[in-house]
Amino acid sequence: MNIHVSARAERREPSSVDPAFARDAVSGLSQYPKTISPKYFYDKIGSHLFERITLLPEYYPTRTELRILREHGADIADSIPENAALVEFGAGATTKVRLLLETCEFGAYVPVDISGDFLAEQARILRADHPQLKVHPVAADFTTAFPLPHEIRNMPKVGFFPGSTIGNFDPADAEAFLRNARGILGHGAAMIIGVDLEKDEDTLHAAYNDATGVTAKFNLNVLERMNRELGANFDPATFDHRALYNHHLHRIEMHLISRKAHAVRMLGRTFSFGTDESIHTESSYKYSIARFQELARRAGWMPDKVWTDARDMFSVHALRAG
Repeated sequence: MNIHVSARAERREPSSVDPAFARDAVSGLSQYPKTISPKYFYDKIGSHLFERITLLPEYYPTRTELRILREHGADIADSIPENAALVEFGAGATTKVRLLLETCEFGAYVPVDISGDFLAEQARILRADHPQLKVHPVAADFTTAFPLPHEIRNMPKVGFFPGSTIGNFDPADAEAFLRNARGILGHGAAMIIGVDLEKDEDTLHAAYNDATGVTAKFNLNVLERMNRELGANFDPATFDHRALYNHHLHRIEMHLISRKAHAVRMLGRTFSFGTDESIHTESSYKYSIARFQELARRAGWMPDKVWTDARDMFSVHALRAG
């Protein structure tokens, strides 16, 4: 018997777990096909792995969006009221918000992220570099309603949602997120949002199947997170990372594929996997400008301006709440 596997199987369940993570993990692994929400990628390890992904030569979204923010910063600033509070949904590293800070006068910055440790680290670094900026981090699931800090209640609000994270939602959930963000930010708010555009399949495949395997590590980390936090006994070596483009749904799909039939224990439950069975871990929808603007309208936002790169790989939209 493999001693390493036996030790995993006898691992004790943790005495304290995140109830939302536990509930969603059990529910997702009980479905067919199995699934896990991509928001659980972003513990501290996953957040750092994603920052490595953004630097990969194959991964065009980050550098393309950064170029748009640099080249059109002054025009973007014209869409933002002075001394507004900038509320970043799903704040990761501060690279993109720093570009806005170069051209826009904000009264406060409110980074919101599910990964509290990573959020606190990034807020500390930003405060050191911008001591005049009032930074109010909020550890929360940005897909649900949450209260904004009372310090910004009387400021104009601007939402910031870069990185085409909107593409990780199914269209109905993307609409629900935008409607929820509108409710949080309030009447008259603005929103700056990055949206990945439709493009050739080879470019998309390379971006999500990088040659050095960082995206695979990022995908597999969700299994390790269930081991660490939920007492599961996944063996990540039993799964392969796979990303493919679904033409019909205009989306990249990321999966973890079981190499063999086996069972996993977690939170007192047993989850069986067949050979080649998948856990669907993420979708990344690609939009045309017109399709995204129609989605925004349905959620109560009015499209204002849109900026793209020279190759029309990526877009940054300014929206206004009606």
